[in-house]
Amino acid sequence: MTRVDRTYLDYNASAPLRPRAREVMLACLDRPGNASSVHAEGREARALIESARATIAELTGASPRGVIFTSGATEAANLALSPSLGDGGTAVEWLLAGAGEHPCVLAGHRFPPERTRTIPLTARGCVDLAELGRLLAGAPGCCLVAIQAANNETGVLQPVAEAAGLVHARGGLLVCDAVQAAGRVACDFATLGADALLLSAHKFGGPRGAGALVFRSAALHVGEPLIRGGGQEAGARAGTENVAAIAGFAAAAREAFEEADAEGQRLAALRDRLETTLAGAFADLVVFGAGAGRLPNTSSFALPGFSAETLLIALDLAGFAISSGSACSSGKVAASHVLAAMGVAPEIARGALRVSPGRATTENDVERFCATFEKTVRNMRARRARPVA
Repeated sequence: MTRVDRTYLDYNASAPLRPRAREVMLACLDRPGNASSVHAEGREARALIESARATIAELTGASPRGVIFTSGATEAANLALSPSLGDGGTAVEWLLAGAGEHPCVLAGHRFPPERTRTIPLTARGCVDLAELGRLLAGAPGCCLVAIQAANNETGVLQPVAEAAGLVHARGGLLVCDAVQAAGRVACDFATLGADALLLSAHKFGGPRGAGALVFRSAALHVGEPLIRGGGQEAGARAGTENVAAIAGFAAAAREAFEEADAEGQRLAALRDRLETTLAGAFADLVVFGAGAGRLPNTSSFALPGFSAETLLIALDLAGFAISSGSACSSGKVAASHVLAAMGVAPEIARGALRVSPGRATTENDVERFCATFEKTVRNMRARRARPVA
């Protein structure tokens, strides 16, 4: 069988491990200490964790005491989105979440259904700030608002800072899912104005299974932890810490955050080249979120009459790893709640694809993808046009 060279264009799903993160992790795996032990080996493990905590705090503009390491952003969301979140003052009574939020937010919170409200999206894919204002005004109590920094499907950047201003004026709190934005655009508390950030290491080249919930103020805390047991992570998350993953998380974050500006410009040029090339080949190409600010590396598009699943299989066989623009569960392509919230017609949404290049992607990769995509579509159209025998 002829081997097909692979080209990975799915960094929004998971980015390849950075060499520096791998190096740091391998060194940690040779150290036996439990960070809760008081002997020298335990203290060494604790020092590695606290160094990583200081790094994440520095990069986000938080206090080290406000960084809680988790198994990823899903756990961080489940932990943070709770009525027990607060600083000992006014109790949180309502959850308002953007209609395009990740399932870990929409399905992972701990509020009763009658205490949740959805913030609609505009046709461009941004949360509707006017509707947010109305929801805040109509809620008889303190609100916790969840808005992502950038949508994982369309790449559309959300008006988090403007939303935070509205939320804080009403005495509420804002939790920002920064998973896709971290390491790609400015993603710190000073820029976003949020009260808490959700981070996931593997999106910017750290290990899978590591993430963090980061509070802007060390006074914020969650009164009801998800995982109970020992007193790890200041009592917020019990369990022996994964020292290697935490160290690799911090190493990858350091590189990604420092490279974000320059790499963002390079990736934006690749994204624009891809979209210009495909739009030139197919006049009916639909690019989702094209009228809004987007992540520099993310392009979500569809061709009317084509299903995402069919194109994904064909492109995978040709050696290209991309994703459907819709949410995936157990490897199956499902309807996109994001595109539905944007008002995209179902027959268009079912064909949504997402291409998300990253640090190893070259101009040649994009050119080859465009050529393969064009050839694939034209071959499929030609087969459809053949008369049935």
